[in-house]
Amino acid sequence: MAATTIGTARRYYGWVVAWTAFGVLSITYGIQFSFGVLLPSIVEDLGVSRTAASLCFSVYVFVYSALSSVSGSVTDRRGPRIVLVAGAVLLGTGYLLSALSQQLWQLMVALGFIAGMGMSASFVPCNATVVRWFVRRRGQALSVSTSGGSFAAVVIPLVMGSLVEQVSWRVLYGAMAAVVFVGLLVASRLMVASPEAKGLRLDDEVVRRGDRVAPTGDGTVPAPAALPEERSLTRAEAMRTRQFWIIAGIFLFTWLVVFLPLVHLSPFARGLGAAPGAAALLVTAVGIGGLGGRTLTGTVADRIGADRTLAVVLALQVVAFGVFAVSRSLATVYPAAVLFGIGYGGTTTVFPAIVGERFGRAHAGAIVGLLFAGAGSLAAVGPFMAAWIYDSTGSYRIAFLLSAAVNLAGLVLVFVLRADGRRLRRAEDTALFGTVPAGSSDV
Repeated sequence: MAATTIGTARRYYGWVVAWTAFGVLSITYGIQFSFGVLLPSIVEDLGVSRTAASLCFSVYVFVYSALSSVSGSVTDRRGPRIVLVAGAVLLGTGYLLSALSQQLWQLMVALGFIAGMGMSASFVPCNATVVRWFVRRRGQALSVSTSGGSFAAVVIPLVMGSLVEQVSWRVLYGAMAAVVFVGLLVASRLMVASPEAKGLRLDDEVVRRGDRVAPTGDGTVPAPAALPEERSLTRAEAMRTRQFWIIAGIFLFTWLVVFLPLVHLSPFARGLGAAPGAAALLVTAVGIGGLGGRTLTGTVADRIGADRTLAVVLALQVVAFGVFAVSRSLATVYPAAVLFGIGYGGTTTVFPAIVGERFGRAHAGAIVGLLFAGAGSLAAVGPFMAAWIYDSTGSYRIAFLLSAAVNLAGLVLVFVLRADGRRLRRAEDTALFGTVPAGSSDV
């Protein structure tokens, strides 16, 4: 009997959650990525060095990454709504006070600490919630949610680059404060913690309008096959595994330098003689690459595995940093920026999927949050060290070369993770069958 297209099935609410997460990350990361575009104006207005101003951003990254462990745990226990409301208040206040800052210490408190606390309500709570709503289409759903950051990087810095020549950076930060406050409050009404919290089954994700399934003898559409029982590890149990610490190492070496291009590519381009608007296009180029990378990576990860996909996108980041280091004109910097965006977008998409695959969904917020807090907080080092190297040498070349080496170390650990997965599979097969069946060497 011919397959039937489902036209009456209720659309799975998990996709509302995924697209709401897209909106949250578009707003929050759009403002974050604008810092590099506004950095020269901030430095000139406050009369401080590039290193000093970059330190405020580094503190901001450290604070929101470190607190992601808390926001992830609260999301697991109380749901994402209360976290998003707190984020709306803190981010809105932080950016408004940043616009009013007259001295460096005031910007440090407003941007570094207050906005930093608010930003912890974005990446981990949103994507941990998406992980909880999906299994079979988890990678595809994460492509939707995480691509919000890349969409923002395409649009917002470009707008800021054109406006900063006409409007003060203070006015721009004030406007962004209002946008983030309203946007996150609206999103908090749409985010639901899990399918169970809305009276749905997790396996309802496979029944969507437009899906084609074979009808039963009486012409009715059968219920989807039940998902296999998933074993979810608590945060403490996950931390006792070798896999957890390998994953932590991978993302430490990935994120240690991940914000360096987003903050310093625009100033780097201006040093090559580019106008502010043209320099801001580099951040947009990163966003275009990231949008493509995030859109494709989740689907690819669903098919070939998250760890294989991670190896590819990390390799792209290594190449991009190498090109930055030897570039002497925008003709090579723009393509490398797109390449870096594909790698950066891919790694952020694959990260929650890898956690969900290995440790389950029940405690995804706490585990993703802990990994993000440890590895992500050190991302604060990259922009600050690049500014210090620039102020010391007058060039970003050494910073880019060191970044390539750090990402290469992360790539090596991906292969260690895969080897450890094969070891675990062999151990499980031996325990079940007393021997290792043929073809069981991979995960």
